[in-house]
Amino acid sequence: MTDITITRKNNSIVEVTASGHTGYGVSGEDIVCAGVSTLIQSALLGLLQVAQINVKYKVDEEKGSLKLTLPEKLTAAERHDADVILNTMLCGLKDFYTEYSDFINLEVI
Repeated sequence: MTDITITRKNNSIVEVTASGHTGYGVSGEDIVCAGVSTLIQSALLGLLQVAQINVKYKVDEEKGSLKLTLPEKLTAAERHDADVILNTMLCGLKDFYTEYSDFINLEVI
C-alpha cells in the first residue's frame, strides 16, 4: 500500500509525502507504483526546474518514500506556479486513487 498525504495551507498545497509500495505487481513491474512515482517526481522536477522554487525534499528509494516541502515564503508568481504544478499532480493522483484504491491511500489535509 502506498500512503500519500497532501497537506494544504491557505488552500494551497505546501507538502507532499508518499511512502510504501503499492503491491499491485511484482517489484520492478508494478505499473501503479510506477505511475504514482512518476506523477510525484514530475511535480517535484517541475517545481525545481521549471518554476525554480527551492523545494526541500528527501527521497529514500529503499523504503519507497518521497517527501517534498515548499518554502513558507513564496512570491505571488511562485505560488501560482506551485499551485498549477501541484494541483495537476493531485488530479492525477485522485484519478489513480479512483481506479486503484485497494493499493493507494490518499489523504488531503
